[in-house]
Amino acid sequence: MTDTISINYRDPRPIYEQVCDGLRKLIVSGAVPTDERLPSVRELATQLAINPNTIQRAYRALEQEGYICTVPGKGSFALSHAEVDTQRRSRLLRQFDEAASELQYLGMSRDALCQRIRKGENDHD
Repeated sequence: MTDTISINYRDPRPIYEQVCDGLRKLIVSGAVPTDERLPSVRELATQLAINPNTIQRAYRALEQEGYICTVPGKGSFALSHAEVDTQRRSRLLRQFDEAASELQYLGMSRDALCQRIRKGENDHD
């Protein structure tokens, strides 16, 4: 697994984010099959020669995003694509709802929000 997770110390992103990206790609590509046990925090930290706390942080972030689940005493496991999509969609919709509420509070009308969605504009007025 470490062959496909690369750490670039010149990358401005934190190491835990690089680990997240590497694991995310492995899960999404199917290189890590659904329900496969991921290496333990210590195993992966040793393989990548980085601090176990960094791996723990990456695993926590991936669990919050819905890419993995942790079973106490058994380890962390990759979730199926459908499970990832459902959890990610729910999280993004919550973020969208919060942003839409704040935009309405700041004076944007519902009609303006709907028009923005329909047009798919990418500018940040």
